[in-house]
This record gives sequence, C-alpha cells and structure tokens, in this order.
Amino acid sequence: MLVDIKNLHITFESQSGSFDAVRGVSLSLGKEKFGIVGESGSGKSLTARCLMNLLPSSAKYRADTLSFDGIDLRNASEKQMRQIRGKRVGFILQDPKYSLNPVMPIGKQVAEAWHTHKGGSKKQAMEAAIDLLDQVRIREPHKVAQRYAHEVSGGMGQRVMIAMMLAPDPELMIADEPTSALDATVQAEILRLLDELVSSRGMGLILISHDLPLVSKFCDRVAVMYAGRIVETLQAGDLLKAQHPYTRGLLECLPSLKHPRARLPVLVRDEAWKTS
Repeated sequence: MLVDIKNLHITFESQSGSFDAVRGVSLSLGKEKFGIVGESGSGKSLTARCLMNLLPSSAKYRADTLSFDGIDLRNASEKQMRQIRGKRVGFILQDPKYSLNPVMPIGKQVAEAWHTHKGGSKKQAMEAAIDLLDQVRIREPHKVAQRYAHEVSGGMGQRVMIAMMLAPDPELMIADEPTSALDATVQAEILRLLDELVSSRGMGLILISHDLPLVSKFCDRVAVMYAGRIVETLQAGDLLKAQHPYTRGLLECLPSLKHPRARLPVLVRDEAWKTS
C-alpha cells in the first residue's frame, strides 16, 4: 500500500474563528490510478497537499493515520519529507504558466530536478533532461530545452511539468487538474501520455479533477468529495451506477449530445450530505 489516510481533518484558523475544510477523510491506494472528484472547495487538493506536508501556515491537520509506504508522515521531519517530496512523490500542478520558472530555460529546470535527487555532473543532468523531454513526446527536445516557459504552448508546458516530476523516478504521481487549461485534443494526448508512463514505470497515480467522464474512463477507482468529506468511493467503471444523491446530481447535470435537453437540471443540495 502506497498511501493510507484515516480520519483526516484540516482546519483553517482566522481572526473570525476556525473553518473545517477537510472533515474525516479516509482513503488508501496502491499502484493504481485513483481519481478524486468534486466541486471547487471540496477539499481535493488540500488532501493531496497534506500528504506532502505542503499546507499553508494557517492550516492545521490531525489524522489517525497519515502514511506513505509505511512511513508515518505525522511525525516525519523536514529532512524525511525532502526524501519523499519530489523524489518519491511527484506533484503536477494545474497550470504550467504559474509553475515553471519564467527566467530559467526549460531544460535547465528539468535538469535541476534530476540533479537535486540523483546528483551527477551538470552535463549528465542536462543529457537526462533532454531524454526526459523526449520521453514525454516533445519534438526536437534539444531545441525546446533552450526555450523559456512563455515560448511554449500550454500542452507542451504541461509535458515539461510531467518530465520534471518524472526525473527522480517517483513511486506516486499526484496530478492536480493537469488538463483543465487545455483543449479537448491536447487533454486526450496528455492523459494518454500519463497512462503510458504510469503503466510502464509501475507508479501509483492520484488524479484530482472536476471532470466525471474523464476519471470514469481513465482511473481504476474514484472518490467523490463534497464539503470536505468523501461521500462515495467506487470502481471507475461503475461511476454511472453511483448511489449517493450528490454524485447522481453531478451526473444529471452533464450535457449529452446523444440525449440533448432544453435545460439542464440544477443540483439541489441537502444539508445532510455534510454529515452523512
């Protein structure tokens, strides 16, 4: 088992009081593709960031269990976390425009990620960076390595981010909305690339998304979050058979070209969902 979380709570403290953003989340996964879906603010990204000890200073957490590969992350030192964060667990952020360094060539950024975790000379690191850019299907990687972030498209920038995360050979990849800023064609290419890399390298994957059809086709299992809680976990292929009214409501709101409707229904919420 790669990840084991039991009864995770994340609370934000402010002058006006405290707010429970994640409430009693429990999940576990091995080397599989695990999707987490839900609306913005449901706690998806916070749960993933807590696993890497990347919560903002205003957030506090507690959990009965919070472990990666048997390591208790609740008591892990910063030195231990550095051996996990980036090296054993990679994190692909949502938009490469805000994640890549705008004043450093792309190749140097990928080489830096490789060198930080594997050592070696600068020449070896750059050669490895170019090889990684080639692995993520970037044409003419030698030329792209010399470009800056603003000189590449969104899809290519996301491929660069994936190459950076792959540099240390992680055992788990966390992808936080990796295709939300891309058009449908590029989305499919990036997901196909992720699928190939996860399978060939034997990694686990946590895919955070708003897109229910996407995770149903791409992932093995799916957890649905609402108001800081997981309301339902099921096999991805069974997503259309979901039982919880929140999941059913999200599915009903999806437009369909095969069955067009004059007006899409509005999700009617129930206060009981926050506690059940």
